[in-house]
Amino acid sequence: MSHALKQVFNKDKTFRPKRKFEPGTQRFELHKKAQASLNAGLDLKVAVQLPPGEEQNDWVAVHVVDFFNRINLIYGTISDYCTEHSCPVMSGGPKYEYRWQDEHKYRKPTALSAPQYMNLLMDWIEVQINNEDIFPTNVGTPFPKNFLPVVKKILSRLFRVFVHVYIHHFDRITQMGSEAHVNTCYKHFYYFVKEFNLIDTKELEPLHHHPTQLCTSGTKSSGVQPEPPWPRLLLARGELGSAPAFLCPGISVHT
Repeated sequence: MSHALKQVFNKDKTFRPKRKFEPGTQRFELHKKAQASLNAGLDLKVAVQLPPGEEQNDWVAVHVVDFFNRINLIYGTISDYCTEHSCPVMSGGPKYEYRWQDEHKYRKPTALSAPQYMNLLMDWIEVQINNEDIFPTNVGTPFPKNFLPVVKKILSRLFRVFVHVYIHHFDRITQMGSEAHVNTCYKHFYYFVKEFNLIDTKELEPLHHHPTQLCTSGTKSSGVQPEPPWPRLLLARGELGSAPAFLCPGISVHT
């Protein structure tokens, strides 16, 4: 799937430089194993499962970096259309607003435009995955106790990129004829976080409806995991466009 995405999307539009695994390392071998499963056309629900004999934290770490790279590629493709003017609030439709908070400049949840939020998000994730104390690369170095909490925060925030792209910019993805590849990437992400319980159910609410023709296309159903939620707008393909940027009463705010 990664190769297919590169063929469809302009790799020069990657939002952030791709994080690579060092050849000869355990993570590199796990990455190759994961890619081989995807390239072989395995059921995505099976492909995300922990291979026998492997450590779960290593498997999770490899996928976090891989998803970071792929979602960078997707957002980089539409980033020229995600501007201060078109997306003055980082949102997922009219009912969900995502506010930024970190340990430095934004100590309180702060409303930002989508491009500002994306820049801060990708910078923050890069710092996390390049931190040897959180994502150790040397064989035998144990993962820290806060590894999974950090991973859950990373993946929850990366999921918001899918939400924003689907609801506000999917018209651009459709114009490129790339919706099948984005859908596959999203399915892979969804099945992985569900397999290892890495995202709170409430975070998935913005994409809580799905059209059967998209959910089942190209993916076998094993009954192990539920099909991923999809944006309501996809139910009416002809109406899929940029959602309103304003926020209505009863909005759900996430940090």
